[in-house]
Amino acid sequence: MKGIGAVRAPGAMKGTGARLALGALLGAATLICGIGLMASSGWLISRAAQQPPVLYLMVAIVSVRAFGMGRAVLRYAERLVSHDAALRLLSRTRVRVFEKLIDLAPGRLGTSETLGLVVSGVDGTADRWLRGRLPMIGAAVAGLAAVALQFWLLPSAGLVLLAGLLVGGIAAPWLAARAARKAAVREARSRDEMSTLTAQTLRGLPELLAYGAAPGRLARIRRADEELNRAAGRSAWSLGLATALTTLACCAAVFGSLALAVPAARAGRLDVLLVAVLVLTPLAAFEAVTTLSAAAQQLLRSRADDEMLDRVLGAEPPVQEPRTPRDADREGTAITIRDLRVRWPDAAEDALTGFGLDLPPGRKVALFGASGSGKSTLAAALLRFVEYRGSITLGGVELRDLPAARVRELVGLCAQDAHVFDTTVTENIRLARPGASDDEVAEAMRRSGLTDLPPTRRVGEHGASVSGGERQRIALARALLADFPILILDEPDAHLDPATADRVLRDLLEAAGDRTVLLITHRPGIPGADPVLGLVDEVLTLAPRGAPETVGAAA
Repeated sequence: MKGIGAVRAPGAMKGTGARLALGALLGAATLICGIGLMASSGWLISRAAQQPPVLYLMVAIVSVRAFGMGRAVLRYAERLVSHDAALRLLSRTRVRVFEKLIDLAPGRLGTSETLGLVVSGVDGTADRWLRGRLPMIGAAVAGLAAVALQFWLLPSAGLVLLAGLLVGGIAAPWLAARAARKAAVREARSRDEMSTLTAQTLRGLPELLAYGAAPGRLARIRRADEELNRAAGRSAWSLGLATALTTLACCAAVFGSLALAVPAARAGRLDVLLVAVLVLTPLAAFEAVTTLSAAAQQLLRSRADDEMLDRVLGAEPPVQEPRTPRDADREGTAITIRDLRVRWPDAAEDALTGFGLDLPPGRKVALFGASGSGKSTLAAALLRFVEYRGSITLGGVELRDLPAARVRELVGLCAQDAHVFDTTVTENIRLARPGASDDEVAEAMRRSGLTDLPPTRRVGEHGASVSGGERQRIALARALLADFPILILDEPDAHLDPATADRVLRDLLEAAGDRTVLLITHRPGIPGADPVLGLVDEVLTLAPRGAPETVGAAA
């Protein structure tokens, strides 16, 4: 599959190739045992009908037992080995994808695209092998073994079985894949649309109910579900047609072998005991072939997932790591910005131009501006989520010369939409430093104003059981626990009523202590009219795509 091998295979396949090969070998051995069981059973029944001494049947009886037990044992071993290999491959692929998303997500990917990538693309890695390639390999080996047996017993019967396997094992899967190609693309798109609509609906359900928009959203989900069902129905129809063709090929091989074996036995060219063997062997051989149409469709779906993975994993990260990285002293955390210009990937114009700022250690600056003026873009550039032009120095070192991980050790973000997980308050805060003790977490809660919130309380999905102000305080407690010397507060008062916003901002600035703080907010920065401005050293107003203008210094 083009592209995917270059992106994921070298690391993901390392250590799993031998396991997958062993799984394919065990699968083929299982099918061969099934063929041997059917052939030996046919011979045993035919010979037993002649009522010979029981000792004449011992070899056949032992063979039936051996093939029967071997089939069960080998099938168990094949499932164990192949699933272990596929899950190892899945876990490694998932890790590689998440490592790539760390670089891509802040600057390139949206939530819905990321969700579709992880669910649809990555999780299909195991199915690609378990339901796609491994059954094909086992069917090819077992089919060749069955044809060899038939050809050895009666060459014409071997040719009939070969023709039947070519029709049922190659032509039918090819037709199924060809007929389901467009349906598979529609199904993948409909599945992604369905997951996106469902996630968005659940996330915004309170607003949808409040404004009476829930019926319209449910209608969209219903239409997407109907389209998904139609696409799945087309795939099922093509699979059913291919299965019918495979069944007809199996019947033709069985009756063809019977039609050739009976005259050969009457003419003395074939032992009469082998007639049942020739008739029953195609039935066992087609046991492996019946799953190939579904395997072909699985590979077709996997190809669409692979193309999506290739497109995302092959994308250039928005920020390049330095070839010769430098380090920054934790004590020298002064930020100097000159003629900063920032453009988001694939954007037509700059989101921020001509910006300049001096932010010495311990200084607190409030940056005001309307939506679209580039405030959040500035925060993304300072955190190395997006590339910039101009100059940003941290402790005298150009920011692009520092590893991104090192920058994020010094510069912390308290965002307006900070995610809280459906666990306790303590565990949400400990996310910033997993090894922190309960006392350290309690101290961070005290400094961020969370003393009234029980540490063991679950915050619910998306913070449903806490208020907006408490959610912002949890984000601040994380930043305090991580002990960032530079703290960016990106619109922490968004979606809060004025009284709560004033109280939260005041507590955030006081809790920051002697840290360097850049407060980004959409509030109107009017000194003397805003109580929050008394806690900052400087107030700047950022005009849309223009240079900042100093409004005044807070008292």
